[in-house]
Amino acid sequence: MPNLLSIPSKKDEVSEQEWQLRVDLAAAYRLVALYGWDDLVFTHISARIPGDEHHFLINPYGMMFEEITASSLVRIDQEGHKINPDDFDVNPAGFTIHSAIHAVREDAACVMHLHTMDGIAVSAQQEGLLPLSQQSLFALASMSYHDYEGVALREDEKARLQKDLGNANFMILRNHGLLTTGGSIADAFLSMFILQRSCEIQVRALAGNRPLTQVPQTIVDTMKQQAEQVTKGLGGNLAWPGLLRKLDRIDNSFRD
Repeated sequence: MPNLLSIPSKKDEVSEQEWQLRVDLAAAYRLVALYGWDDLVFTHISARIPGDEHHFLINPYGMMFEEITASSLVRIDQEGHKINPDDFDVNPAGFTIHSAIHAVREDAACVMHLHTMDGIAVSAQQEGLLPLSQQSLFALASMSYHDYEGVALREDEKARLQKDLGNANFMILRNHGLLTTGGSIADAFLSMFILQRSCEIQVRALAGNRPLTQVPQTIVDTMKQQAEQVTKGLGGNLAWPGLLRKLDRIDNSFRD
């Protein structure tokens, strides 16, 4: 896909570490579009830039996820100010949610928030995510919930969002969507893949209109340890190189 926006490359303007972060974050946006999880221009993935400045990268508001490149990502500070005034604007709701989490979770190098249909469907169900599949067990081992308060624009919602998330890495935003955090972009993406797949399975299982078997809580409680074994201790990095190769075969312009 040609880059119709013709955004100048930032590769020579940022550190090697920041550039790699930009490439990975742009890849995450492209993968969200590829899997059909995007919602036009209205959701967001952020990544913290290492250092004492507490800056992070987020998507330019108005660009489709399939258009996002490493150079188009916007660097902002903890107050939501663009570091480069020539960059695109950012989604104010995206800033509210992501800045709240980055402010209190040093381990959350990446925060991913999506509005998928199945994710929203499960978020509207009173019992939330149910232990119906193997995938759901990994999410339930570190799950939290946040009640809907309207579009996330108010400063006072941050404290409640932070409290509800706690130390969890998976969150269902009631009547709103899904959120995951990770120590890397790869970790946050793998967590979202697992959470989204869990919601898809739950919606299909409930639509079958047959009695369902739920996994006992005693097994759910063992899943954190089993996750380490499944990924060989690599977390999201087990699948991430293959996902990048997949994108490169389709369209490598995310690297621009």
